[in-house]
Amino acid sequence: MITTGTKWFFGLGIVTLALAAAYGWTTGGNGLGPVTVGYKGGIGDHFGYGILLVAGIISLAQGLVLAAWRDADPQAQAQVASLDAVPVLRPAAASYWPAVAAFGAGLVAVGLVAGPPLFIAGLVLLGIVVVEWTVQTWADNATGDPATNRRIRNRLMNPIEFPVAGVLGAALVVLSFSRLFLTASKDGSVIAAMVAGTIVLVVGWFLAARPRLSSNVVVGLLLALAVIVIGVGVGSAVNGERSFHEAGTEEEGQ
Repeated sequence: MITTGTKWFFGLGIVTLALAAAYGWTTGGNGLGPVTVGYKGGIGDHFGYGILLVAGIISLAQGLVLAAWRDADPQAQAQVASLDAVPVLRPAAASYWPAVAAFGAGLVAVGLVAGPPLFIAGLVLLGIVVVEWTVQTWADNATGDPATNRRIRNRLMNPIEFPVAGVLGAALVVLSFSRLFLTASKDGSVIAAMVAGTIVLVVGWFLAARPRLSSNVVVGLLLALAVIVIGVGVGSAVNGERSFHEAGTEEEGQ
């Protein structure tokens, strides 16, 4: 029987290898190059193709390891723990990481068309999801008390999450709005900046006025704002920069 973890990693590996082939063809690859790792043709952009190829191979290898160790098999767990009865499996807690993973996959798909920056950003986001989701799954089964599990998870991840989230969020806002300001007209850029500042002020007031708001609601709201910001940045990048005219100087003697 194929275990749960094996199915997940096998599926991830197959999808990642398919994305590697698609990325190879869309970045200049030809023939069977992206399928044969360059043996029967070109593979396009080597950097992005190499990242996806290695990620797919690692996922398949991880799936084989989990199959050998019978991951998520209650009968095998009972045997290893020398127990007579199968351990009771507690249902997994609600998680917003599947939505974030879908968002990252969307970035990867858009990046295949729009360019390497969005593609790499999607891969980074998917890597973050893998780490966060793994830690959450481990913490949910650390003890029998959900509150204690939450504290264990936060003590491990919060010192890493807060600075990384701040840096990535700032980079996302700066990059997206810089594309918008370069695309819009002079007056349009001013109006866009005022609207963006107003939205930030309103959202900040809303979150501060409701301190007991569920963390899932807060994350969902921030994720929706991130989708809007990235959408604005992608749309502006597709439209291109506006024309900048420098004041010329008349040559003397004419």
